[in-house]
Amino acid sequence: MTLTFFNIFLFIVANTGLFFSSKENSAVVQIPSISKSYYFRASGNDNNDGSLNHPFNSIAKFDSMHFHAGDKIYFHGGDVFDGSMLINSRSQGTAADPIVICSYDNGEAVINPGNLAAVTIYNTKNIVITNLTLQGSGRKNGNRKNGFSIMNCDHIRAEGLDISGFQKSGLLIYSSTNIRISAIHVHENGAAGISVEGSHGKKESRNIQILDCLAVDNPGDPTNLTNHSGNGIVAGHCTGLLIDHCTATDNGWDMPRIGNGPVGIWCYESDSVIIQHCLAYRNKTSVGGADGGGFDLDGGTTNSIIQYCLSYSNQGSGYCLFQYLGASAWFNNVVRFNITENDGSVSDSRGGIYVWNSSGDPNQFHNALVYNNTVYNTLEAAISYSDKSERKQFAFYNNILIGKDSLIKGNKGNDIFLGNDWWSLNEKFNADGIRDFSAWTKKYHIEMISGKFVGANINPDFKNPGKISLVSFPKPGSFENYDIGANSVLRNQGLDLHWQLGIHSGNMDFNGNTVPTKGVGACF
Repeated sequence: MTLTFFNIFLFIVANTGLFFSSKENSAVVQIPSISKSYYFRASGNDNNDGSLNHPFNSIAKFDSMHFHAGDKIYFHGGDVFDGSMLINSRSQGTAADPIVICSYDNGEAVINPGNLAAVTIYNTKNIVITNLTLQGSGRKNGNRKNGFSIMNCDHIRAEGLDISGFQKSGLLIYSSTNIRISAIHVHENGAAGISVEGSHGKKESRNIQILDCLAVDNPGDPTNLTNHSGNGIVAGHCTGLLIDHCTATDNGWDMPRIGNGPVGIWCYESDSVIIQHCLAYRNKTSVGGADGGGFDLDGGTTNSIIQYCLSYSNQGSGYCLFQYLGASAWFNNVVRFNITENDGSVSDSRGGIYVWNSSGDPNQFHNALVYNNTVYNTLEAAISYSDKSERKQFAFYNNILIGKDSLIKGNKGNDIFLGNDWWSLNEKFNADGIRDFSAWTKKYHIEMISGKFVGANINPDFKNPGKISLVSFPKPGSFENYDIGANSVLRNQGLDLHWQLGIHSGNMDFNGNTVPTKGVGACF
Protein backbone atom coordinates (compact mmCIF):
# COMPACT_ATOMS: atom_id res chain seq x y z
CA MET A 1 0.00 0.00 0.00
CA THR A 2 1.64 3.24 -1.14
CA LEU A 3 0.51 6.55 0.32
CA THR A 4 3.59 8.64 -0.25
CA PHE A 5 1.93 12.05 -0.36
CA PHE A 6 -0.34 11.21 2.56
CA ASN A 7 2.58 9.99 4.64
CA ILE A 8 4.15 13.40 4.20
CA PHE A 9 0.93 14.88 5.60
CA LEU A 10 1.06 12.49 8.57
CA PHE A 11 4.71 13.32 9.21
CA ILE A 12 3.90 17.02 9.35
CA VAL A 13 0.98 16.42 11.73
CA ALA A 14 2.98 14.08 13.96
CA ASN A 15 5.95 16.40 14.26
CA THR A 16 4.40 19.85 14.28
CA GLY A 17 0.75 19.42 15.25
CA LEU A 18 -2.13 21.24 13.68
CA PHE A 19 -2.13 24.94 14.31
CA PHE A 20 -3.88 27.96 12.96
CA SER A 21 -2.32 31.34 12.46
CA SER A 22 -3.30 34.62 10.95
CA LYS A 23 -1.34 37.41 9.34
CA GLU A 24 -4.28 39.76 9.38
CA ASN A 25 -3.10 43.37 9.15
CA SER A 26 0.52 42.22 9.60
CA ALA A 27 1.78 44.90 7.24
CA VAL A 28 -0.47 47.65 8.59
CA VAL A 29 0.48 49.99 11.41
CA GLN A 30 -2.21 49.65 14.05
CA ILE A 31 -3.63 52.86 15.48
CA PRO A 32 -4.67 52.34 19.10
CA SER A 33 -8.43 52.42 19.47
CA ILE A 34 -10.30 54.34 22.15
CA SER A 35 -12.23 51.48 23.68
CA LYS A 36 -15.16 51.66 26.07
CA SER A 37 -16.72 49.39 28.63
CA TYR A 38 -20.47 48.89 28.87
CA TYR A 39 -22.35 47.22 31.71
CA PHE A 40 -25.74 45.51 31.74
CA ARG A 41 -27.66 44.59 34.87
CA ALA A 42 -31.21 43.42 35.56
CA SER A 43 -31.68 46.39 37.89
CA GLY A 44 -30.28 48.85 35.32
CA ASN A 45 -32.04 51.23 32.98
CA ASP A 46 -31.61 51.61 29.24
CA ASN A 47 -31.61 55.40 29.67
CA ASN A 48 -28.42 55.18 31.72
CA ASP A 49 -24.94 55.73 30.26
CA GLY A 50 -23.93 52.04 30.60
CA SER A 51 -21.19 52.66 33.16
CA LEU A 52 -20.49 50.33 36.07
CA ASN A 53 -22.58 52.46 38.43
CA HIS A 54 -25.27 53.28 35.88
CA PRO A 55 -25.72 50.10 33.83
CA PHE A 56 -28.05 49.37 30.95
CA ASN A 57 -30.83 46.86 31.38
CA SER A 58 -31.87 44.95 28.24
CA ILE A 59 -30.81 42.85 25.28
CA ALA A 60 -32.86 45.24 23.13
CA LYS A 61 -30.46 48.03 24.14
CA PHE A 62 -27.49 45.81 23.33
CA ASP A 63 -28.87 45.03 19.86
CA SER A 64 -29.36 48.73 19.12
CA MET A 65 -25.71 49.60 19.79
CA HIS A 66 -22.60 49.64 17.58
CA PHE A 67 -19.41 48.44 19.20
CA HIS A 68 -15.82 49.16 18.21
CA ALA A 69 -12.42 47.52 18.51
CA GLY A 70 -11.45 46.99 22.13
CA ASP A 71 -14.93 47.54 23.55
CA LYS A 72 -15.95 45.30 26.43
CA ILE A 73 -19.55 44.47 27.20
CA TYR A 74 -20.29 43.07 30.64
CA PHE A 75 -23.48 41.30 31.78
CA HIS A 76 -23.97 40.95 35.52
CA GLY A 77 -23.41 37.42 36.76
CA GLY A 78 -26.52 35.66 38.04
CA ASP A 79 -28.92 38.02 36.30
CA VAL A 80 -31.31 36.81 33.59
CA PHE A 81 -31.59 38.83 30.37
CA ASP A 82 -34.53 38.05 28.10
CA GLY A 83 -34.06 38.35 24.37
CA SER A 84 -31.89 37.36 21.42
CA MET A 85 -28.45 38.93 20.95
CA LEU A 86 -27.23 39.93 17.48
CA ILE A 87 -23.67 41.01 16.67
CA ASN A 88 -23.16 41.90 13.01
CA SER A 89 -20.87 43.90 10.70
CA ARG A 90 -21.73 47.13 12.52
CA SER A 91 -19.54 45.82 15.36
CA GLN A 92 -16.02 44.67 14.43
CA GLY A 93 -12.88 44.26 16.45
CA THR A 94 -9.28 43.89 15.34
CA ALA A 95 -6.75 41.16 16.00
CA ALA A 96 -5.06 43.34 18.61
CA ASP A 97 -8.30 44.69 20.11
CA PRO A 98 -11.24 42.31 19.80
CA ILE A 99 -14.70 43.14 21.07
CA VAL A 100 -15.28 41.14 24.27
CA ILE A 101 -18.69 40.08 25.63
CA CYS A 102 -18.73 38.36 29.03
CA SER A 103 -20.14 38.15 32.55
CA TYR A 104 -18.84 40.14 35.50
CA ASP A 105 -19.08 39.92 39.27
CA ASN A 106 -20.10 36.49 40.59
CA GLY A 107 -21.35 33.66 38.38
CA GLU A 108 -22.57 33.72 34.81
CA ALA A 109 -25.22 35.94 33.30
CA VAL A 110 -28.10 34.04 31.68
CA ILE A 111 -29.31 34.91 28.20
CA ASN A 112 -32.91 33.70 27.95
CA PRO A 113 -34.24 33.95 24.37
CA GLY A 114 -37.29 31.73 24.89
CA ASN A 115 -38.14 30.27 21.49
CA LEU A 116 -35.46 32.29 19.64
CA ALA A 117 -31.70 31.97 19.19
CA ALA A 118 -29.70 33.21 22.16
CA VAL A 119 -26.70 34.68 20.28
CA THR A 120 -26.04 35.20 16.58
CA ILE A 121 -22.70 36.54 15.35
CA TYR A 122 -23.02 37.35 11.65
CA ASN A 123 -20.66 38.72 9.00
CA THR A 124 -18.13 40.22 11.38
CA LYS A 125 -14.71 39.47 12.88
CA ASN A 126 -12.56 39.58 15.99
CA ILE A 127 -15.25 38.95 18.58
CA VAL A 128 -14.71 37.15 21.90
CA ILE A 129 -17.66 35.83 23.89
CA THR A 130 -17.12 34.08 27.20
CA ASN A 131 -18.66 32.98 30.50
CA LEU A 132 -22.36 33.15 29.71
CA THR A 133 -25.27 30.75 30.05
CA LEU A 134 -27.53 30.47 27.01
CA GLN A 135 -30.83 28.85 27.91
CA GLY A 136 -33.64 28.22 25.43
CA SER A 137 -37.18 27.13 26.20
CA GLY A 138 -36.49 23.48 25.25
CA ARG A 139 -36.32 21.33 22.11
CA LYS A 140 -39.89 20.13 22.69
CA ASN A 141 -41.24 23.26 24.35
CA GLY A 142 -41.37 25.69 21.44
CA ASN A 143 -37.76 26.46 20.59
CA ARG A 144 -36.87 25.73 16.94
CA LYS A 145 -33.50 27.50 16.72
CA ASN A 146 -29.77 27.05 17.20
CA GLY A 147 -28.57 28.39 20.52
CA PHE A 148 -25.40 30.19 19.41
CA SER A 149 -24.64 30.73 15.71
CA ILE A 150 -21.36 31.96 14.20
CA MET A 151 -22.15 32.70 10.55
CA ASN A 152 -19.94 34.10 7.77
CA CYS A 153 -17.42 35.32 10.33
CA ASP A 154 -13.66 35.42 10.78
CA HIS A 155 -11.58 35.22 13.95
CA ILE A 156 -14.23 34.49 16.56
CA ARG A 157 -13.42 33.01 19.95
CA ALA A 158 -15.96 31.52 22.35
CA GLU A 159 -15.17 29.90 25.67
CA GLY A 160 -16.75 28.97 28.97
CA LEU A 161 -20.34 28.89 27.70
CA ASP A 162 -23.20 26.70 28.92
CA ILE A 163 -25.78 26.13 26.16
CA SER A 164 -29.02 24.18 26.52
CA GLY A 165 -32.67 24.03 25.51
CA PHE A 166 -32.45 24.56 21.73
CA GLN A 167 -34.13 22.35 19.15
CA LYS A 168 -31.33 22.53 16.58
CA SER A 169 -27.64 22.75 17.52
CA GLY A 170 -26.46 24.20 20.77
CA LEU A 171 -23.60 25.85 18.86
CA LEU A 172 -23.41 26.20 15.06
CA ILE A 173 -20.37 27.36 13.10
CA TYR A 174 -21.40 28.13 9.52
CA SER A 175 -19.21 29.24 6.59
CA SER A 176 -16.70 30.83 8.94
CA THR A 177 -12.92 30.88 9.29
CA ASN A 178 -10.37 31.00 12.11
CA ILE A 179 -12.78 29.99 14.85
CA ARG A 180 -11.71 28.78 18.28
CA ILE A 181 -14.21 27.44 20.80
CA SER A 182 -13.20 25.96 24.12
CA ALA A 183 -14.72 24.75 27.38
CA ILE A 184 -18.25 24.81 25.96
CA HIS A 185 -20.88 22.67 27.71
CA VAL A 186 -23.73 21.81 25.33
CA HIS A 187 -26.58 19.75 26.71
CA GLU A 188 -30.29 19.04 26.24
CA ASN A 189 -30.31 20.34 22.66
CA GLY A 190 -31.90 18.56 19.70
CA ALA A 191 -29.99 18.17 16.45
CA ALA A 192 -26.50 18.29 17.98
CA GLY A 193 -24.43 19.73 20.73
CA ILE A 194 -21.95 21.38 18.33
CA SER A 195 -22.17 21.55 14.51
CA VAL A 196 -19.84 22.86 11.81
CA GLU A 197 -21.33 23.47 8.38
CA GLY A 198 -20.95 25.37 5.11
CA SER A 199 -23.16 26.13 2.14
CA HIS A 200 -21.16 23.92 -0.25
CA GLY A 201 -17.77 22.32 -0.77
CA LYS A 202 -15.06 21.81 1.85
CA LYS A 203 -13.66 25.34 1.92
CA GLU A 204 -16.60 27.23 3.39
CA SER A 205 -15.52 26.73 6.99
CA ARG A 206 -11.76 26.66 7.60
CA ASN A 207 -9.24 26.62 10.41
CA ILE A 208 -11.48 25.71 13.33
CA GLN A 209 -10.55 24.48 16.80
CA ILE A 210 -13.02 22.76 19.12
CA LEU A 211 -11.23 22.22 22.42
CA ASP A 212 -12.16 20.82 25.83
CA CYS A 213 -15.87 20.79 25.07
CA LEU A 214 -18.55 18.58 26.62
CA ALA A 215 -21.57 17.39 24.62
CA VAL A 216 -24.01 15.56 26.89
CA ASP A 217 -27.64 14.52 26.49
CA ASN A 218 -28.44 16.06 23.13
CA PRO A 219 -31.21 13.55 22.35
CA GLY A 220 -32.55 14.45 18.90
CA ASP A 221 -34.60 16.95 16.92
CA PRO A 222 -38.30 16.00 17.25
CA THR A 223 -39.13 17.67 13.91
CA ASN A 224 -36.45 15.93 11.82
CA LEU A 225 -38.08 12.82 10.39
CA THR A 226 -35.79 12.39 7.35
CA ASN A 227 -32.21 12.43 8.64
CA HIS A 228 -30.02 11.81 11.67
CA SER A 229 -30.14 14.00 14.78
CA GLY A 230 -28.88 13.77 18.34
CA ASN A 231 -25.16 14.06 17.58
CA GLY A 232 -22.59 15.16 20.11
CA ILE A 233 -20.16 17.01 17.81
CA VAL A 234 -20.60 16.84 14.02
CA ALA A 235 -18.65 18.70 11.32
CA GLY A 236 -19.25 18.97 7.59
CA HIS A 237 -18.06 21.09 4.64
CA CYS A 238 -14.89 22.24 6.37
CA THR A 239 -11.11 22.12 6.05
CA GLY A 240 -8.50 22.27 8.78
CA LEU A 241 -10.52 21.21 11.83
CA LEU A 242 -9.08 20.16 15.19
CA ILE A 243 -11.30 18.49 17.79
CA ASP A 244 -9.19 17.95 20.90
CA HIS A 245 -9.95 16.76 24.44
CA CYS A 246 -13.71 16.75 23.94
CA THR A 247 -16.27 14.37 25.44
CA ALA A 248 -19.58 13.17 23.99
CA THR A 249 -21.98 11.00 25.95
CA ASP A 250 -25.65 10.03 26.20
CA ASN A 251 -26.55 11.69 22.91
CA GLY A 252 -29.04 10.48 20.29
CA TRP A 253 -31.43 8.50 22.48
CA ASP A 254 -34.56 10.34 21.27
CA MET A 255 -34.02 10.52 17.51
CA PRO A 256 -37.64 10.42 16.22
CA ARG A 257 -37.14 7.99 13.35
CA ILE A 258 -35.67 4.68 12.24
CA GLY A 259 -32.77 4.99 9.80
CA ASN A 260 -29.30 6.50 9.68
CA GLY A 261 -28.49 7.78 13.12
CA PRO A 262 -26.24 10.00 15.22
CA VAL A 263 -22.64 9.53 16.40
CA GLY A 264 -20.75 10.96 19.35
CA ILE A 265 -18.00 12.84 17.44
CA TRP A 266 -17.68 12.73 13.66
CA CYS A 267 -17.18 14.52 10.35
CA TYR A 268 -18.27 14.28 6.72
CA GLU A 269 -17.44 16.13 3.48
CA SER A 270 -14.36 17.48 5.22
CA ASP A 271 -10.61 17.61 4.66
CA SER A 272 -7.64 17.67 7.04
CA VAL A 273 -9.61 16.91 10.21
CA ILE A 274 -7.86 15.74 13.37
CA ILE A 275 -9.94 14.23 16.18
CA GLN A 276 -7.68 13.43 19.12
CA HIS A 277 -7.61 12.83 22.88
CA CYS A 278 -11.40 12.61 22.89
CA LEU A 279 -13.83 10.40 24.81
CA ALA A 280 -17.11 9.05 23.44
CA TYR A 281 -19.18 6.74 25.62
CA ARG A 282 -22.77 5.52 26.01
CA ASN A 283 -24.03 7.32 22.93
CA LYS A 284 -27.24 5.97 21.50
CA THR A 285 -29.63 5.84 18.56
CA SER A 286 -33.37 5.35 18.22
CA VAL A 287 -34.90 1.93 18.84
CA GLY A 288 -34.36 0.11 15.55
CA GLY A 289 -32.17 2.92 14.19
CA ALA A 290 -28.61 2.70 12.88
CA ASP A 291 -25.34 4.15 14.11
CA GLY A 292 -25.16 5.49 17.67
CA GLY A 293 -21.39 5.01 17.66
CA GLY A 294 -18.40 6.74 19.20
CA PHE A 295 -16.36 8.24 16.33
CA ASP A 296 -16.80 8.38 12.56
CA LEU A 297 -14.98 9.50 9.42
CA ASP A 298 -18.01 9.63 7.14
CA GLY A 299 -18.83 10.30 3.48
CA GLY A 300 -16.46 12.58 1.57
CA THR A 301 -13.84 12.81 4.32
CA THR A 302 -10.24 13.07 3.09
CA ASN A 303 -6.76 13.34 4.62
CA SER A 304 -8.10 13.05 8.17
CA ILE A 305 -7.15 11.29 11.39
CA ILE A 306 -8.74 9.90 14.54
CA GLN A 307 -5.98 9.33 17.09
CA TYR A 308 -5.50 8.78 20.84
CA CYS A 309 -9.25 8.52 21.43
CA LEU A 310 -11.28 6.31 23.77
CA SER A 311 -14.68 4.82 22.99
CA TYR A 312 -16.75 2.53 25.16
CA SER A 313 -20.29 1.22 25.66
CA ASN A 314 -21.77 3.01 22.66
CA GLN A 315 -24.78 1.39 20.98
CA GLY A 316 -23.00 1.70 17.64
CA SER A 317 -19.40 0.83 16.79
CA GLY A 318 -16.49 2.59 18.38
CA TYR A 319 -14.80 3.72 15.14
CA CYS A 320 -16.73 3.99 11.88
CA LEU A 321 -15.37 4.31 8.34
CA PHE A 322 -18.37 5.24 6.20
CA GLN A 323 -19.13 6.38 2.67
CA TYR A 324 -22.69 7.26 1.71
CA LEU A 325 -24.23 7.39 -1.74
CA GLY A 326 -23.85 10.84 -3.28
CA ALA A 327 -20.86 11.92 -1.21
CA SER A 328 -17.62 13.05 -2.81
CA ALA A 329 -14.76 10.51 -2.76
CA TRP A 330 -13.50 9.26 0.62
CA PHE A 331 -9.75 8.59 0.82
CA ASN A 332 -6.44 8.93 2.71
CA ASN A 333 -7.80 8.60 6.24
CA VAL A 334 -6.18 7.17 9.37
CA VAL A 335 -7.38 5.60 12.62
CA ARG A 336 -4.47 5.05 15.03
CA PHE A 337 -3.63 4.55 18.73
CA ASN A 338 -7.27 4.41 19.81
CA ILE A 339 -9.16 2.12 22.20
CA THR A 340 -12.67 0.72 21.86
CA GLU A 341 -14.32 -1.35 24.59
CA ASN A 342 -17.66 -3.15 24.21
CA ASP A 343 -19.07 -0.93 21.47
CA GLY A 344 -21.70 -1.96 18.92
CA SER A 345 -24.19 -3.49 21.33
CA VAL A 346 -27.50 -2.56 19.70
CA SER A 347 -27.41 -1.08 16.19
CA ASP A 348 -26.59 -2.88 12.95
CA SER A 349 -22.85 -2.30 13.19
CA ARG A 350 -22.03 -4.87 15.86
CA GLY A 351 -18.28 -4.38 16.17
CA GLY A 352 -15.45 -2.30 17.56
CA ILE A 353 -14.55 -1.04 14.07
CA TYR A 354 -17.21 -0.83 11.35
CA VAL A 355 -16.85 -0.36 7.58
CA TRP A 356 -19.77 0.65 5.32
CA ASN A 357 -20.06 1.95 1.75
CA SER A 358 -23.54 2.50 0.36
CA SER A 359 -22.18 3.92 -2.91
CA GLY A 360 -21.21 0.42 -4.03
CA ASP A 361 -18.13 1.88 -5.76
CA PRO A 362 -14.66 1.06 -4.34
CA ASN A 363 -13.20 3.96 -6.31
CA GLN A 364 -15.22 6.25 -4.04
CA PHE A 365 -13.89 4.60 -0.87
CA HIS A 366 -10.17 3.89 -0.69
CA ASN A 367 -6.84 4.27 1.10
CA ALA A 368 -7.39 3.80 4.82
CA LEU A 369 -4.73 3.07 7.42
CA VAL A 370 -5.90 1.49 10.68
CA TYR A 371 -2.95 0.80 12.96
CA ASN A 372 -1.94 0.40 16.59
CA ASN A 373 -5.49 0.35 17.91
CA THR A 374 -6.80 -1.85 20.71
CA VAL A 375 -10.24 -3.40 20.20
CA TYR A 376 -11.79 -5.25 23.14
CA ASN A 377 -15.32 -6.52 22.62
CA THR A 378 -17.02 -9.06 24.87
CA LEU A 379 -20.29 -8.55 22.96
CA GLU A 380 -19.52 -8.78 19.25
CA ALA A 381 -16.76 -8.93 16.63
CA ALA A 382 -13.61 -6.84 16.63
CA ILE A 383 -14.16 -5.71 13.01
CA SER A 384 -17.50 -5.59 11.23
CA TYR A 385 -18.23 -5.04 7.54
CA SER A 386 -21.62 -4.05 6.21
CA ASP A 387 -23.20 -6.03 3.39
CA LYS A 388 -22.38 -2.93 1.36
CA SER A 389 -18.73 -2.20 2.02
CA GLU A 390 -16.88 -2.25 -1.31
CA ARG A 391 -13.49 -0.59 -0.89
CA LYS A 392 -9.85 -0.82 -1.86
CA GLN A 393 -6.48 -0.27 -0.19
CA PHE A 394 -7.69 -0.65 3.38
CA ALA A 395 -4.85 -1.80 5.63
CA PHE A 396 -4.81 -2.94 9.27
CA TYR A 397 -1.40 -2.99 10.96
CA ASN A 398 -0.24 -3.73 14.52
CA ASN A 399 -3.71 -3.73 16.07
CA ILE A 400 -4.92 -5.87 18.97
CA LEU A 401 -8.25 -7.31 17.84
CA ILE A 402 -10.27 -9.06 20.54
CA GLY A 403 -13.86 -10.22 20.06
CA LYS A 404 -16.40 -12.39 21.79
CA ASP A 405 -16.39 -15.22 19.25
CA SER A 406 -15.85 -14.62 15.55
CA LEU A 407 -13.35 -11.81 15.20
CA ILE A 408 -14.64 -10.60 11.84
CA LYS A 409 -18.24 -10.05 10.83
CA GLY A 410 -18.93 -9.67 7.10
CA ASN A 411 -16.65 -9.78 4.09
CA LYS A 412 -13.07 -8.67 4.71
CA GLY A 413 -12.48 -8.52 0.94
CA ASN A 414 -8.91 -7.74 -0.08
CA ASP A 415 -8.03 -5.75 2.99
CA ILE A 416 -4.42 -6.00 4.16
CA PHE A 417 -3.80 -7.45 7.63
CA LEU A 418 -0.21 -7.49 8.89
CA GLY A 419 1.31 -7.49 12.36
CA ASN A 420 -2.02 -7.75 14.21
CA ASP A 421 -2.79 -9.81 17.28
CA TRP A 422 -6.09 -11.75 17.06
CA TRP A 423 -7.81 -13.24 20.10
CA SER A 424 -11.28 -14.73 20.48
CA LEU A 425 -12.48 -14.69 24.08
CA ASN A 426 -14.61 -17.82 23.57
CA GLU A 427 -12.37 -19.88 21.31
CA LYS A 428 -8.89 -18.30 21.24
CA PHE A 429 -9.33 -17.88 17.48
CA ASN A 430 -12.33 -17.79 15.17
CA ALA A 431 -12.60 -15.96 11.85
CA ASP A 432 -14.46 -16.85 8.65
CA GLY A 433 -15.59 -20.07 10.34
CA ILE A 434 -11.96 -21.21 10.81
CA ARG A 435 -10.73 -21.86 14.34
CA ASP A 436 -7.06 -22.40 13.60
CA PHE A 437 -5.04 -19.20 13.17
CA SER A 438 -2.33 -20.80 11.05
CA ALA A 439 -4.84 -22.40 8.71
CA TRP A 440 -6.70 -19.10 8.35
CA THR A 441 -3.61 -17.10 7.47
CA LYS A 442 -2.52 -19.65 4.87
CA LYS A 443 -5.93 -19.91 3.26
CA TYR A 444 -6.40 -16.17 2.84
CA HIS A 445 -2.73 -15.12 2.61
CA ILE A 446 -3.22 -12.89 5.64
CA GLU A 447 -0.62 -11.94 8.24
CA MET A 448 2.19 -13.26 6.06
CA ILE A 449 5.13 -11.61 4.29
CA SER A 450 7.17 -13.80 1.92
CA GLY A 451 5.74 -16.94 3.54
CA LYS A 452 6.60 -15.81 7.08
CA PHE A 453 4.02 -15.21 9.80
CA VAL A 454 3.92 -11.59 10.98
CA GLY A 455 0.68 -11.74 12.97
CA ALA A 456 -0.11 -13.33 16.32
CA ASN A 457 -2.78 -15.27 18.16
CA ILE A 458 -1.84 -14.32 21.72
CA ASN A 459 -3.91 -13.39 24.76
CA PRO A 460 -2.45 -9.98 25.69
CA ASP A 461 -3.42 -10.43 29.36
CA PHE A 462 -4.55 -6.88 29.93
CA LYS A 463 -4.61 -5.53 33.48
CA ASN A 464 -8.27 -4.56 33.73
CA PRO A 465 -10.14 -5.09 30.46
CA GLY A 466 -13.85 -4.49 29.99
CA LYS A 467 -14.25 -2.24 33.02
CA ILE A 468 -13.90 1.34 31.82
CA SER A 469 -15.97 3.82 33.82
CA LEU A 470 -14.27 7.11 32.91
CA VAL A 471 -16.35 10.27 32.44
CA SER A 472 -13.49 12.46 31.23
CA PHE A 473 -10.43 11.74 29.12
CA PRO A 474 -7.63 10.29 31.28
CA LYS A 475 -4.50 12.24 32.10
CA PRO A 476 -1.32 11.07 30.31
CA GLY A 477 -0.01 7.85 31.81
CA SER A 478 -2.98 7.35 34.15
CA PHE A 479 -4.96 4.80 32.12
CA GLU A 480 -3.50 1.30 32.44
CA ASN A 481 -6.43 -0.99 31.58
CA TYR A 482 -4.98 -1.94 28.20
CA ASP A 483 -1.24 -1.55 28.73
CA ILE A 484 0.99 -4.23 27.22
CA GLY A 485 3.11 -5.77 29.97
CA ALA A 486 6.81 -4.94 30.13
CA ASN A 487 7.71 -8.52 29.21
CA SER A 488 4.99 -9.13 26.62
CA VAL A 489 6.10 -10.48 23.25
CA LEU A 490 3.62 -8.03 21.68
CA ARG A 491 6.12 -5.27 22.31
CA ASN A 492 8.20 -6.70 19.48
CA GLN A 493 5.67 -8.73 17.47
CA GLY A 494 4.42 -6.28 14.87
CA LEU A 495 5.82 -4.45 11.85
CA ASP A 496 8.33 -1.65 11.87
CA LEU A 497 5.89 0.72 10.20
CA HIS A 498 8.44 3.36 9.36
CA TRP A 499 11.15 1.10 7.98
CA GLN A 500 8.94 -1.47 6.26
CA LEU A 501 6.05 0.70 5.03
CA GLY A 502 7.21 4.31 5.23
CA ILE A 503 4.48 5.23 7.74
CA HIS A 504 5.31 8.02 10.18
CA SER A 505 3.32 7.05 13.25
CA GLY A 506 4.29 9.97 15.47
CA ASN A 507 6.02 7.57 17.88
CA MET A 508 3.55 8.28 20.69
CA ASP A 509 1.02 5.81 22.10
CA PHE A 510 -2.42 6.42 23.65
CA ASN A 511 -0.83 7.28 27.01
CA GLY A 512 1.82 9.58 25.58
CA ASN A 513 4.57 7.00 25.91
CA THR A 514 7.18 6.16 23.30
CA VAL A 515 6.04 3.35 21.02
CA PRO A 516 8.31 0.29 20.70
CA THR A 517 9.54 -0.03 17.13
CA LYS A 518 7.44 -3.15 16.52
CA GLY A 519 4.85 -2.65 19.24
CA VAL A 520 1.29 -3.96 18.83
CA GLY A 521 -1.76 -2.20 20.23
CA ALA A 522 -2.48 1.31 21.52
CA CYS A 523 -0.82 1.32 24.98
CA PHE A 524 2.69 0.46 26.18
